[in-house]
Amino acid sequence: MIQDKPLAETVRVYVWEWPVRMCHWLIAGSIAVLAVTGLYIANPGPITTGLASQRSLMGLFKLAHYSAAIVFGLAVMSRIWWMFAGNNYAKWDKFIPARKKRWKAIWPTLNYYLFRLRKPPGFVGHNPLAGLTYTVVFLIYLTMIGTGLAMYSAGAHVGSPLRWFAFLVPLFGGLAQARWLHHGFMWALIGFAIHHVYSAVLMSQVEANATVESIFSGYKFVPREDLVYSGYRFIDRKDVRG
Repeated sequence: MIQDKPLAETVRVYVWEWPVRMCHWLIAGSIAVLAVTGLYIANPGPITTGLASQRSLMGLFKLAHYSAAIVFGLAVMSRIWWMFAGNNYAKWDKFIPARKKRWKAIWPTLNYYLFRLRKPPGFVGHNPLAGLTYTVVFLIYLTMIGTGLAMYSAGAHVGSPLRWFAFLVPLFGGLAQARWLHHGFMWALIGFAIHHVYSAVLMSQVEANATVESIFSGYKFVPREDLVYSGYRFIDRKDVRG
């Protein structure tokens, strides 16, 4: 008679601190508002009949877009700052694999995503492949902020501090190129958001480690074999220097 393999013992680990969770939801919410309002600003369409009402609606959409852009920019910058001030799982080296152990784990992680491994390499926070992906995403965030400021500087009233960002216009190849980049990367972020939600739910089901729940509570349930007890808390075994 074949017996089921016993489940690995899991440990409850505090992974995502409240600034990480707050920035995550502020970025997600602001991107949703920016995408909807940005699409309307780029192509208003025949939503309203009168010219005056259309101008009024455009003004509301622009106000919502600019307000969400402020929230987005502050949340992104706060998250980048927390890459240096946060706990072990929030640090910058979880995005850029600065150590050999994380570089060596990229290929096994990719093999797992390609269904060539049955079990993923044990990482409590971001695995190296996910970290690299988020590095690209943050570069897109910064590009969106830069192109947005470049476009806004061109239409800002005389004396506005936003005029200071006019130097960004030539860096992006002009206003037309900045607008094209802003629009194109918006679709890239929408595509990433869809994939991000799908993969988070999938991994939460496959690994049964509360991946989705952790972005609300901060806690994940991790196999003890993937952890080392440091004397006062559990830490990621893959992050132990050796």
